[in-house]
Amino acid sequence: MYKTLQFYAGSSLGRSAQRTSTFPWPKRVMDIALVLATAPITLPIFCAIALKMYFSQSGPIFFRAKRVGQNGVPFVALKFRTMMPCAQNNGVSGGDKQARITPFAQRLRECRLDEIPQIYNILRGDMSLVGPRAPDPRYVKMYPELYAKVLRCRPGLTGLATLHMHRFEDRILKLCSSAEETETTYCRRCIPRKARLDLIYQDRVEYAGFIWFDLSLLARSIWAVMRK
Repeated sequence: MYKTLQFYAGSSLGRSAQRTSTFPWPKRVMDIALVLATAPITLPIFCAIALKMYFSQSGPIFFRAKRVGQNGVPFVALKFRTMMPCAQNNGVSGGDKQARITPFAQRLRECRLDEIPQIYNILRGDMSLVGPRAPDPRYVKMYPELYAKVLRCRPGLTGLATLHMHRFEDRILKLCSSAEETETTYCRRCIPRKARLDLIYQDRVEYAGFIWFDLSLLARSIWAVMRK
């Protein structure tokens, strides 16, 4: 498994990771402009979901997830809480956690609407609209060299890996019946593929420009949500 991760991290697809430059400031400007321009749409959706969760379940509305951002800087990502609280809540969600997800929360997860609160993280500068998924610190500690390359840019609300891996990841992890099986499956079958796509994204953006590529990924993400 580790050799597989090293292969993806050291391949020609990761050549951009050998440079130390970060993504240009116009990408940050575009993030803020798009968030503000779409606020009349996203804000009512945010309020509707928050009210629904407030009146239909107990406990906090938001889940504060520890994540690692650009250049290894930690931050707290906001999400709508889609699971019942549990003392043991480490790692990604698999079949072993399915019983803790309510039907309404499951729908939010399928449409990725549980991540709307991360707009706050985008405005703060923790995240971008488009980029790699913000990893859990546990996986960064497990594969520091790999994530040092992936996290050269800000994590994104959506991205190349998110679009191509979401359904696959969700499908295979739901088949896992224990936390140990979920962890092994995620590390072996998901992390390498996602990292490879994230490094492709870096190369494409830095060599060919980010505007049209980011806009195309955003459009595909919005279409995927609307279909569901």
